[in-house]
Amino acid sequence: MTELLTRAEYAAIAAEIDLPAAPFIDGKFRKGTGPMMETVNPATGDVLTRISTAGPEDVDLAVSRAREAFDRGDWSRLHPSERKDVLIKLCKLITRRQNELAVMESLDSGKPIRDCVGIDVPETIHTIKWHAELVDKIYDQAAPTGDDAIAMIVREPIGVVAAVLPWNFPMLMLAWKIGPALAAGNSVIVKPAEQTTLTALRIAELAHMAGVPRGVLQVLPGDGPSVGEPLGLHMDVDMVSFTGSTETGKRFLRYAADSNMKKIVLECGGKNPAVVLADAENLDHVAGHVVNAAFWNMGENCSATSRLIVHRDVKAPLMERIVARIRDWKTGDPLDPANHLGALIDAEHCRKVSSYLKGEAVIGGTVDGNFIVPTVYEVSGDDERAREEIFGPILSVIEVASTEEAIALANDTAYGLAAAVFTANTRTAIRAARDIRAGTVTVNCYGEGDISTPFGGYKQSGFGGRDNGAQAHDQFTEIKTIWIDLTDPAEGDNVG
Repeated sequence: MTELLTRAEYAAIAAEIDLPAAPFIDGKFRKGTGPMMETVNPATGDVLTRISTAGPEDVDLAVSRAREAFDRGDWSRLHPSERKDVLIKLCKLITRRQNELAVMESLDSGKPIRDCVGIDVPETIHTIKWHAELVDKIYDQAAPTGDDAIAMIVREPIGVVAAVLPWNFPMLMLAWKIGPALAAGNSVIVKPAEQTTLTALRIAELAHMAGVPRGVLQVLPGDGPSVGEPLGLHMDVDMVSFTGSTETGKRFLRYAADSNMKKIVLECGGKNPAVVLADAENLDHVAGHVVNAAFWNMGENCSATSRLIVHRDVKAPLMERIVARIRDWKTGDPLDPANHLGALIDAEHCRKVSSYLKGEAVIGGTVDGNFIVPTVYEVSGDDERAREEIFGPILSVIEVASTEEAIALANDTAYGLAAAVFTANTRTAIRAARDIRAGTVTVNCYGEGDISTPFGGYKQSGFGGRDNGAQAHDQFTEIKTIWIDLTDPAEGDNVG
């Protein structure tokens, strides 16, 4: 982990940053045809910069340039090891600018600088590097055809890919998309969230400096109607990879149906449970994982544990430990490395999250500007706080009397992204992990796996594919069968 600097040192970096402020199209920044958009620091309300946004005309231009680049083949047909070399050079450039990128991410999103430095930047580098290293080690296949033919099953890049990003992990979600998509040889057009455009624009610039050809990686800042919808409906976009709300994800399915049936991959919301059974060991350990799972990144995390389903026999001692740990989680100025929690993304989202602050909280419940402290409520299973995705630092605690009740409650949701089970019994753990309908189930810990494990959800949490792992490359490629007839034409045609 990069050593943390002081608050004053991060402020000095912030004062010197030259922020990007226009779409990155065909290898350069150019003024967009959309309106100017203010980028606001959610922690202070200060305007960081005004960005020239893209409009539908810019979408058409970017798609045209992306298609031209793909057809030219100077990236799509480049040897995989050569694409790998370029992407590793990009990682080196990101490493050189890591403090600048971390500060940009914190200013733009309200994320605590300690997370930007310790998690977001290094994981961004690791993700791009991992996919770059993988791409020249994925082998295609030969089918068992018999003596008269050879059948090759090969992967080809899908073409023009639109990557639509969320605002909660702007840089890391960018890496989750462009890492496998670029490694596979695609041309990629990125639509960052309106609230968080800065690091995507900077990384696109660095990618061009690293040797990614013009038109291969482009970034279009702007809103959904002006950029997201035109990309979704565009007849020359081959795929959309989207991370964000379930409601918006469904729109892209409609866009695909109304246009060219482009591939759609969705990673959407979650209402993720942590199930703590009566035999859970080391409640201090459990409390640490629950607090981190619920409040990391201000709870603005699709895999956040927002439901604690706990057996009544261990509820009281576990709650004592959770409350004690929460008191160590400081909320405040995101550029101060002493703070664990920063600001929520904007005033609108803060109002939405604040609407769930009802009744007497076990701890927390206060709001100051766009800051909400970690908050815990004891609720019933049908309480709105136990059913709706809040996307903020609110944990709902539900007491149960049996393992069967806990599993049933864990599955009683429209989502199925992630879950955790805490138990000392291996058989119970495996059975619970199989019975819970979620894309990732962790045992005696919280997490999403790592870059080597696929990440995505069941039900309304996901559709069409998985991020991370070798499986991420599958969603950015087409599978082609090449059948070669080895029979001697002189022996005659046996057809019919």
